[in-house]
Amino acid sequence: MSDDTIRLVTIGRMLRRRRRLLAVLVVVGALVGYGVSLLFPPRYTASASVLLPGQWEERELLTQAEVATSSAVVDRAAAALRLPGVDGRELRDRVSAKAADGNIIKISGTDESPERAQRLSDQVAQQFVAYAARIAGGGAGTGATAPETLREQVAETNRRISELAASADPGQTVESVQARTELEQLRTALQEAVQKLDETESANHRAGMVVMGPAARPTGEAPPTRVQLVGGGALLFLVLAVVGHLAAARVDRRPRGEAEIAAVLGSALLGTVDVAHERAAHRVKARGARARTRRILGTDTRWDLPDPRTPGTEADAGVRYRRVCARLRDRQPAPRRLLVVVPDGDETARRAAGRLVTEAQGDPLLRVAPVSVSRPMVPDRDTESGALVVLSAGSWTAEELTGIGEACADGGHEVVGVVVAGTVRTRPARSAGRPPAGRPAADANAADADAANADTDGDADAADAKAAGPTTADAVRGRVTGGSV
Repeated sequence: MSDDTIRLVTIGRMLRRRRRLLAVLVVVGALVGYGVSLLFPPRYTASASVLLPGQWEERELLTQAEVATSSAVVDRAAAALRLPGVDGRELRDRVSAKAADGNIIKISGTDESPERAQRLSDQVAQQFVAYAARIAGGGAGTGATAPETLREQVAETNRRISELAASADPGQTVESVQARTELEQLRTALQEAVQKLDETESANHRAGMVVMGPAARPTGEAPPTRVQLVGGGALLFLVLAVVGHLAAARVDRRPRGEAEIAAVLGSALLGTVDVAHERAAHRVKARGARARTRRILGTDTRWDLPDPRTPGTEADAGVRYRRVCARLRDRQPAPRRLLVVVPDGDETARRAAGRLVTEAQGDPLLRVAPVSVSRPMVPDRDTESGALVVLSAGSWTAEELTGIGEACADGGHEVVGVVVAGTVRTRPARSAGRPPAGRPAADANAADADAANADTDGDADAADAKAAGPTTADAVRGRVTGGSV
């Protein structure tokens, strides 16, 4: 999985196999969110609107919004409210302003009670209007820009232009050119004066800002509310758990392919065999309070293992085991005695090794030896001519497999082959006289005939083993009943 793309089916399998752990983490996240809500008291936000008459550009409205939250306005509001222990600097963190549509500045105040939030927003709006009017009135009082002075300047300029126009010489003399130049300069001065007059009148008109009524008293808490904190904590813990599981699976370097496992052990792959799926086969064998906790949370089983494959017939499963035994006979000279090495805790491999001993029927003679992966120790070589490693895919790291191979070498055993066991779903057996739906009767009869031939072959192998002598049969029976499997 470390090199594969994470798909929705992987996330679905993780949610299904880790649902109890995820449910516990969601509850913990909700409790954390509730605890955070207790540390921060609820806050309420009220808003007051100020109308700006006239025509305003967008950048001018943004400037007025900045003026509404400036220290000059907020400090005056703090002095008027006289809140105990609250100064203008702290109040600026509770006040905000933004430009809305229709030349409206919306001023919002936040406090721990609805009444104080309403008073705060109303007071800041009033102080903003008063401050804007004071600025506009002070600017209009300058003599050079007063409307009366500008109008006198316009009238004087018009008279001077008329005089110059009457005395100007239409010729190309120096005096006539100078007169016309002075005339153009005066016309420019007249235009500037008229423009200043218009700007002054517009500023006087803009100074009439109006507070559009008192702020409405808030009825609900300002975000984030307690419900939002509880839900956010639960969602955050769920997302972190999912991401953590996927990240751990992404960096997992366990060999999963049959060829990769055989390459790590330095031997050849003899085949893959099927074992009926059992949930207990993937559980971690441990005891104690920690093991019980893991069993309750569902973390005692691997979630990243693929789902069991669709099963074939029992005859097909037997054929796989017999083919592995046949390959062992071809690779090993007589007498064929092998040590079957199974990682301790790999229940799937243990069951596969047990059936492999049964299917071999003494040829080759197999002896099962569980080996701890933490401290691998293989029995010394006695009468065996090699070791056969049986394990399940995706359960062990490359270092653990290398340790098993080195333990076999230390015990004097050569790894002659690797068998990978996989799980399949079990399905109820059908009645012999009724073929599956949609399957022709001829195909059903053919399948029944194949199964009968497989059983006949099994009986023939058993007869051959019996004819080989009582020593071999007794040895096989002793291996199975003696607890080696």
